[in-house]
Amino acid sequence: MKYLSEYRDPELVKEFINEIHAITTRPWTLMEICGGQTHSLVRNGILEMLPDMITMVHGPGCPVCVTSVSIIDEAVFLSEQPDTILCSFGDMLRVPGSKKSLLEAKAAGADIRILYSPLEAVQIALKNPDKQVVFFAVGFETTAPANALSVVQADKIGLNNFSILASHVLVPPAMEAILSDKENKIDAFLAAGHVCTIMGIGEYFPVAAKYQCPIVVTGFEPVDLLQGILMAVRQLEKGEFTVENQYARNVKREGNQMAQDTIHEVFGISDRIWRGIGNIPQSGYEVNDRYKKYNARVKFNIDIPFAEENKECISGDIMKGLKKPKQCPNFGTKCRPEHPLGAPMVSSEGACAAYYQYANTDTVLA
Repeated sequence: MKYLSEYRDPELVKEFINEIHAITTRPWTLMEICGGQTHSLVRNGILEMLPDMITMVHGPGCPVCVTSVSIIDEAVFLSEQPDTILCSFGDMLRVPGSKKSLLEAKAAGADIRILYSPLEAVQIALKNPDKQVVFFAVGFETTAPANALSVVQADKIGLNNFSILASHVLVPPAMEAILSDKENKIDAFLAAGHVCTIMGIGEYFPVAAKYQCPIVVTGFEPVDLLQGILMAVRQLEKGEFTVENQYARNVKREGNQMAQDTIHEVFGISDRIWRGIGNIPQSGYEVNDRYKKYNARVKFNIDIPFAEENKECISGDIMKGLKKPKQCPNFGTKCRPEHPLGAPMVSSEGACAAYYQYANTDTVLA
């Protein structure tokens, strides 16, 4: 990529749109599985440019949105322990738990600090030896290397007052969970370019073959997304089902091996409960036994009971592609960014937040 403007080129956009219209002969439903892509689709009006027969639905591509109520409760519990500093990305603070959010815990006196990197939390632990410092490690495979590196660094310098609360989730198992759902209506996926930059694309080939579902790895700009949609529709119209890489300027087939090695040094694969979807086997990262002294769940002996989700929030149906945000009866009324019923309205990558911020009723497909 030389210039960002190349991927916002109106002429290329028109070219891709025209070809999508020309080759589409039947209805297809495509799901992007990245919150950044969702926001780009809505913000740039791409949904309205597509043929009526192409439906874009918005998958569980926002790590904040899929973090379960119980894990939020764990984070709140940690923040309320004596002499403890909880560090987190800012998006997590307003996500509702079963009783309160981290923002409410902070307002009540908990020492909760917003950081941009887990390595900052390591420095806070160094400067506060009389405090336990916990980093709330949320994200897909994209943020896992930095979170793993914070553990490696803490171990290297012998920190005993640092740990992480791991809430990592993995994309391929989520795709399989959606595709194997009896209500599934997804014909093709747009996969997240930043995840594939780390993990490569090899994991997606078995998924595409097993479920006969094209998967196209794309970037985040309008040209990226429209080219990715075009590539997916071409496959569907030809009856082909493979993995293609639109985002080749950043994604290599093998991914980033050094980053993968760091992940695998610190984390093992575990089951994970996804907000709105439920338990997906082997879909998360948990700190392994070698580094268990940096596992906050072990260090603090966390035993939080399972918490039910708010029944008024339809985030599960939205993230499985069964409904759009505006089909929620509470959208924009009972559920707004300043008073969310669920995480998709909170996060800067949430589908509900995207529709609330950018879409009006006249321009976004229902």
